[in-house]
Amino acid sequence: MSFDLLVLNPGSTSTKAAVYRDERLLKTRSMVHTNQDLAPYPALNDQLDYRVGMVRSWLALEGYDLSQLSAVVGRGGIIPNIVSGGYLVDSALADCLLHHTVFDHASNLGGLMAREFAQPLNIPAYIYDAVTSDELLPEARVTGFKEVTRTSFCHVLNARATGHKYAQAMGRRYEEMNLVVAHLGGGISVSAHSHGRIIDSVSDDAGPFSPDRGGSLNMLYVLDLCYSGKYTKAEMLKKLRGEGGMSALLGTHDCQEVERRIAAGDEWAALVYQAQALQIAKGVGTMLACFTGLIDAVILTGGLANSKLLTGKVMEYLHSLCRVVVIPGENEMEALALGGLRILRGEEDVHQFHPVCPITQGS
Repeated sequence: MSFDLLVLNPGSTSTKAAVYRDERLLKTRSMVHTNQDLAPYPALNDQLDYRVGMVRSWLALEGYDLSQLSAVVGRGGIIPNIVSGGYLVDSALADCLLHHTVFDHASNLGGLMAREFAQPLNIPAYIYDAVTSDELLPEARVTGFKEVTRTSFCHVLNARATGHKYAQAMGRRYEEMNLVVAHLGGGISVSAHSHGRIIDSVSDDAGPFSPDRGGSLNMLYVLDLCYSGKYTKAEMLKKLRGEGGMSALLGTHDCQEVERRIAAGDEWAALVYQAQALQIAKGVGTMLACFTGLIDAVILTGGLANSKLLTGKVMEYLHSLCRVVVIPGENEMEALALGGLRILRGEEDVHQFHPVCPITQGS
């Protein structure tokens, strides 16, 4: 039996849409939203009808008959108390996406958009592998601060999709394997995958610096900066995300530009790139310690994994410790489609969202 899926991925300045027939991409479009376009919609949820209307118009221009769809899959939002995999967008999840997300983010519209398309067709709407999916082991949650409990925050969608892709290439199931996946992009996260569960992770503000993230460093240094009187909280946040990492050190987050400088003999650029590779390897090493069994592979993925220079440097640090494979790209649309397809084929169970109060220390 063949399945058609509509995949929706809303971002802050664009909405990506695609139609898949099983694993095959039929149509895709990225619709850009300027500040002027979004100005009439002061709240994020106000954009729902606007974005849905744009996708409907595109599909109409393509002459695609919506009645052919078997399901609609939207990007998962910033949702509390969920695990990885697919969730049915029912009334409880829709209410959460509208009123109770962890914070505002364009991805919160993904499930709502999917439901708008699915309900009139009487077909299921799903989200898949939301970024806040959290399956950390209890011991991975504990920190040295009584007031702080760790939660998982990593590139869940691409990390798990890449794990599935690697397992399939090996003739095995993702749920049978122990993998460490390093997602290398504008932000870098590293996650430990044990038999289908992300048991620990290093988020993009707690591990390697990246093209525009500051990464982790000794907390005393950060405290000194915070209380130096030189920076506001907003400015410190930009040092963590947006203006840190290679952007701060080299004035650019374009790795191709960095590599051009290295080829031209720029020793500082070469040192920063080497440091970037070392920090990625150290982040992977942290996750290697999470397993009590053998590791099947370390996977380097994400947009930066297209850089053979960078991945080659990372592999120099790790090759004697474990098997390292490179599967570049982010492939978010494909990941959403394949997740929905596994649900439709009965290869995965779909979760139902149950809003509960989060467990805190001492409760």
